[in-house]
Amino acid sequence: MSLTHTRVTAGPAELDPCGLPEHPDCGIRDLLDRVGDTWSVFVIVELANGARRFGELQRAIDGISQRMLTLTVRRLERDGLVTRTVYATVPAQVDYRLTETGASLTHLVKALADWSLAHREVIADARSAYDAQHPDNVMRRGRSSS
Repeated sequence: MSLTHTRVTAGPAELDPCGLPEHPDCGIRDLLDRVGDTWSVFVIVELANGARRFGELQRAIDGISQRMLTLTVRRLERDGLVTRTVYATVPAQVDYRLTETGASLTHLVKALADWSLAHREVIADARSAYDAQHPDNVMRRGRSSS
């Protein structure tokens, strides 16, 4: 099995618990802050197909503002997942590409996307059943009112 192969199992994966004295910070919270962010996932998916200029990224990611894209690529660059290259042209050209570490995330993002597609009907049915049983709940259409 390759290092990038993700084995799908029927049962839950064995995970070490976080927060134990001998394991106080497993890094999950910090990692999810980055790769659990909607815009970061979209940027990673887009850059998985190769280097992109800022404008190309913005056009490819529906709904992202210039400011949010700037923040997202800066955060990804800071985390070592994206590299920014400035070319000495007039006007200056800048492109973004995944680093080796960023590229190693793409199989996990794909696995998550595949999982969501495979389970979207089950999740939609569960939400409908929940909503029918709890008509006064504050969660609707995947959003909470908090």
